[in-house]
Amino acid sequence: MTTAVKVAANTMKALVYHGPGQKAWEDKPKAAIKESTDAVVRITTSTICGTDLHIMKGDVPTVTDGRVLGHEGVGVIESVGLSVQNFKVGDRVLISCITSCGKCDYCKKGMYSHCRNGGWILGNTIDGTQAEYVRIPHADNSLYAAPPGVEEEALVMLSDIFPTGFECGVINGQVKPGDIVAIVGSGPIGLAALLTAQFYSPAKLILIDRDDNRLKVAKAFGATDTINFEKENIEQRIQTLTGGEGVDVAIEAVGVPSSIETCQAIVAPGGRIANIGVHGKPATLHMEKLWDRNIALTTRLVDTVTTPMLLKVLRSGKLDAKKMGTHKFALSDVMSAYATFGNAAKENALKVILKA
Repeated sequence: MTTAVKVAANTMKALVYHGPGQKAWEDKPKAAIKESTDAVVRITTSTICGTDLHIMKGDVPTVTDGRVLGHEGVGVIESVGLSVQNFKVGDRVLISCITSCGKCDYCKKGMYSHCRNGGWILGNTIDGTQAEYVRIPHADNSLYAAPPGVEEEALVMLSDIFPTGFECGVINGQVKPGDIVAIVGSGPIGLAALLTAQFYSPAKLILIDRDDNRLKVAKAFGATDTINFEKENIEQRIQTLTGGEGVDVAIEAVGVPSSIETCQAIVAPGGRIANIGVHGKPATLHMEKLWDRNIALTTRLVDTVTTPMLLKVLRSGKLDAKKMGTHKFALSDVMSAYATFGNAAKENALKVILKA
């Protein structure tokens, strides 16, 4: 009896990747401190990212058999390493999707995504947050104190999608007052870009997708115009909406070749193309059309440098992040959550909430 209790105490349940199309909710060794800068967090709220679906398709070869998936979460600190100074056992925290040491040359530049001792490692090269417990390296730089009074369903959206949409789409796209902005893809990342682009008062926010429900949501979230590309010609409609000029900023928020080509086709001279999507296949760059049009094209992996600012906006009530969560599941029912999120159009799903 004593042995059985000991074994149970040293295991946890987790969503484990076993190769493209293969995953299971199964027992894993309980997350534990490995370095003095680590913290172990007991997960109370997590979610599923579009990147997790890319992993399940085999688009991210760094994720290997046996990896616990997930890079978003809110939880309570279970234990801390001896060098952790900013947090203590019992603190409620937001987990950043990006791990940063805060000391290397890339971190000094604010490029936490390329931290030499971190970056996007959760649910990628180390075990992630779709589990009962998770180890967070460099805890002082990779966790944020949860603001009092903010619901976890809203807070978890700042693990990834809001800083990603804002940094990779809005900031890289240099959205300015009066700009005409088109966002290709009205999934959670595209909608996060839509909401944060409104910080800068663009003249038009055009959402492009094939899903009428998501386009309806986009209108409710502040889109001035929507285009269903299965029902109308994107380029023709953009020409109509922009007086034949094209858009000032085209944000790619899907991660497929056709969406980045759409951005190239609709951007105006002097415009900016900002890629957010995770691309698993080559995409054509039409230099024969772009070479003389003064176009800037940017790529970026989220650095989460804007998370402190977004936390302030969230706490002020001026960013309604909770409305991104459309479906709620028990963490132990994560397999059903994946089925719902993976069939988002049929299920009218944006983000699914996983509650421990």
